[in-house]
Amino acid sequence: MAVKIRLMRIGAKDQPFYRIVAARDESPRNGRFLEILGYYDVKRDPPEIKFDVAKLKKWLDNGAIPTKIVKDLMKKAKIKEELGKLNTQ
Repeated sequence: MAVKIRLMRIGAKDQPFYRIVAARDESPRNGRFLEILGYYDVKRDPPEIKFDVAKLKKWLDNGAIPTKIVKDLMKKAKIKEELGKLNTQ
């Protein structure tokens, strides 16, 4: 059983809104998840990306694998620097 960090769509038709969740890899896109790690609001200008860095670090340390899209969102939100700050505290 592998855990992935991926997007889960919860927005209405033509109004996309995504939660960033930790979920088992065999669960469907909008199915059962383990924990909510943040959100991605595409409709804002510029798009809003929010991560709970402590929860994200916990899942990454436990071996969760982020999808390509989530990796790109982490780069845009500059999460790597925040994870580094969390390690030094």
